[in-house]
Amino acid sequence: MANRLSNSPIGIFDSGIGGLTVAQAIVELLPNEDIIYFGDTAHLPYGDKSPDSIRYYALKICKYFIDAGCKAIVIACNSAASVAAYDILDFYGNDLLIINVVDPLVQEVVNSDVRKVGVIATTATTDSNVYPEQINKYRPRLDVVSMATPLLVPMIEENIVHNEVSRVILKNYLEDTRLKNIDALLLACTHYPLIKNEIAELLPEQVHILDSSETTAEHLRNELQHRTLLNDKKRKTNVFNVSQYHPTFEKITALFFGNEVHLQEVDIWGEHQWPQGEKSNTQ
Repeated sequence: MANRLSNSPIGIFDSGIGGLTVAQAIVELLPNEDIIYFGDTAHLPYGDKSPDSIRYYALKICKYFIDAGCKAIVIACNSAASVAAYDILDFYGNDLLIINVVDPLVQEVVNSDVRKVGVIATTATTDSNVYPEQINKYRPRLDVVSMATPLLVPMIEENIVHNEVSRVILKNYLEDTRLKNIDALLLACTHYPLIKNEIAELLPEQVHILDSSETTAEHLRNELQHRTLLNDKKRKTNVFNVSQYHPTFEKITALFFGNEVHLQEVDIWGEHQWPQGEKSNTQ
């Protein structure tokens, strides 16, 4: 690993606002750390993009973090973690610490006493089969049912939540027969904790709802501590950047981190650098 300083920032990225749930957990657990958050809003949502496109976006964002001097990168997006984590490790794993949101959540399930687990996620995450494969690697007999819920990320990004529309959409998904008799539900998208209370209202009380925010933050702390990279000085600032500015994104970010948030649009792609078959939403 390259020589990174303990007071270097931590890069956190997602396709949009979902990764803010992870960023908030990290800031609360590690108050001395600086973070740089990048929301790739120009390509939102990642869940319906091809694996090659997601890999391209993720690698470009990680290069941006490396150029910014980050000591660690948190892949706060299940879609990116599901299809691009190994590529990111191959490219940049020798340069800095790479953390993803899938592994800590898998370990939480493996260490629990659940018998049947439901997984709701984006299409990209579901198609990757990452959660059933990783969980069954440690607990082969655990029943893991994975289901795509593609309407949820756009719904959350547009702030269509806590109303009749969101309730109807959630009810339609959660009453799917595949989720019958589950005793735990994995929110395998970092957007979904933003509607965790709505989800809980539609599930039986005995169903445990698990998300990756706190477990990812704890895993990051342990890894930084192991590498003596924890910052022991007072945190200076948090930086929030997006690939395409949206007022709603800035408003929601301020709800998490206060009115000091100033959202900046940053072009990390360069002209004509879009993957084949994809193009910028601004074109």
